[in-house]
Amino acid sequence: MNLRWLWVGLGYALLAVFGVVLALWVNDADPLWHPSPAVVLSPWLREGLSCVLGALFAAVVIVATRALVAHAAWARALHQELRPVSVGMSTPLIVLLAALSALGEELFFRGFLTPWIGVIAQALVFGAAHQIRGPSRWWWMGWAAFAGLALGLLYWGIGTLSGPVLAHALINAVNLAYLRDHDVTDRPTRLGGLLRT
Repeated sequence: MNLRWLWVGLGYALLAVFGVVLALWVNDADPLWHPSPAVVLSPWLREGLSCVLGALFAAVVIVATRALVAHAAWARALHQELRPVSVGMSTPLIVLLAALSALGEELFFRGFLTPWIGVIAQALVFGAAHQIRGPSRWWWMGWAAFAGLALGLLYWGIGTLSGPVLAHALINAVNLAYLRDHDVTDRPTRLGGLLRT
């Protein structure tokens, strides 16, 4: 494993620990469960519903990503700017980083920040934390803020972090593999490559 990815994984693990410690200290609450969810459900129903909704949200984001990259210039530009991060990553590394980033970011942004500053404010902070260089910066921050809002609403609404963690991990794993494997600069050809379209 590249030393860079070791540091990234360690950073996400530390973010998870930081989120748990701050949630226990500042919010006086376990970050896995929202202290005052919008809907009170039995534990089994809460966990099951959260996971189903998280998986559905992940599927929508994954499909939307592909549709936007295929049809929107801003999404293609963003894809191209983010792609160098994933090129050369192995599938096990993608899965590991997707799991660590989902756990770290959900424990910190949803588990700690949502009960403390609210759903909308944590989404804005989440979006601002997704800074990149280049002209697609604002699109990436907006996309991240939208995802943070949806995941925050899921956490607050159902009351458990399991759905947001599942959604985040699925989105990151599938979309990192898509970034790695799909080069938007490859233009489709007609007649077996004799004519460029």
